[in-house]
Amino acid sequence: MFSRTDHPQTRTGFVVLAAAVVLLCAPSVDSAHAAAGKARPKKAPDTLPVRGIHLSAPAKRDLQVALDFIRNALPKEGVNTLILEFNYEFDYQSRPEFANPRALNKADVEQIAAACRANNIELIPQINCLGHQSWSKNTGKLLRLHPEFDETPGKYPENKDIYCRSYCPLHPDVHKVLFDLMDELASACSAKSFHVGMDEVFILADPDCPRCKGKDPADLFAGEVKLLRDHLQSRGCRMWMWGDRFLDAKTTGLGRWEAADNGTAPAIDRVPKDIVICDWHYEKAPDTPRYFAGKGFDVVACPWRKSNVALDQLALIRAIRSDADKAVAARALGMVQTTWCGFGTFVQAYNAAAAGGQSPAKGNAAEAAQCFRTLFAAIRQPNAK
Repeated sequence: MFSRTDHPQTRTGFVVLAAAVVLLCAPSVDSAHAAAGKARPKKAPDTLPVRGIHLSAPAKRDLQVALDFIRNALPKEGVNTLILEFNYEFDYQSRPEFANPRALNKADVEQIAAACRANNIELIPQINCLGHQSWSKNTGKLLRLHPEFDETPGKYPENKDIYCRSYCPLHPDVHKVLFDLMDELASACSAKSFHVGMDEVFILADPDCPRCKGKDPADLFAGEVKLLRDHLQSRGCRMWMWGDRFLDAKTTGLGRWEAADNGTAPAIDRVPKDIVICDWHYEKAPDTPRYFAGKGFDVVACPWRKSNVALDQLALIRAIRSDADKAVAARALGMVQTTWCGFGTFVQAYNAAAAGGQSPAKGNAAEAAQCFRTLFAAIRQPNAK
């Protein structure tokens, strides 16, 4: 991938000579400021359109903690985008089987949405679609309540020998349920954008699925992306998703977690371009944001625990934003810090990091909190790496 360089047109000798005289006679910016006794003004930092954080939706007991964090810490750091991953941890009413009185309800989430609006933060709810329908031995609520939606029904007892289950994208009833839940959550959040997950989908086109067997995984993945996008667009929501299944594990050398080795990567050329891609990488910073931007997608880079990786990703985003190709440059929207721990746990780690300065701390939450603080300090500074 190469940056385009614009070459100036050749001018006549007269114009070149005249320009040279003007430049030689005119004082430089530096000398003009020096003569006036002033320091040269620093270049203002590029204001990234998206300065975000991804968190699990807070437990009901942590609602006040969440509200305080949104009102105080996030504006201080410069955050303007909050992705809250709810999945099925919400007291849904549109589908009574998904009701959960112990989780946040509509009134609770409306408080979160109001706090975000008051602080100029966009609230983006998330439900994991397609993959991540189980974790370890625990099958998620969608497939527990509707086992008929499983891509591999009856296979892998206790989820042994698999990473995460998937729902079947071709089941005739799965989207009736899913869209009701998405619509209800989007409404409670007053959402203009919605994150559908779709990362790490390892089970797709299973040979034992009566609907998906023998089909092209890229076609199945692209079909699900388009279906979700079209539904969200119909209700005025822009779709966000993780980008790993659009990357090819072999050609990028990224491996099966950060990229796909099961044939979904070609789907990138079969889906609408108005989706925001969340390009996550946690151990190093490959220049994949440029790949997505070059393909026509808006993209954000997403770090986790390693501050050096986050700063390298920020440098990549800033490099794209200064690209000579203005269309590509505009697609590098910014950064979204991921956390992968409970909301309350992250807030505790963040407060501890803030109180203790830059001292290193161990553990996922502590490292994510320190990475977040380091990244956003760099975002606020001019010419930061």
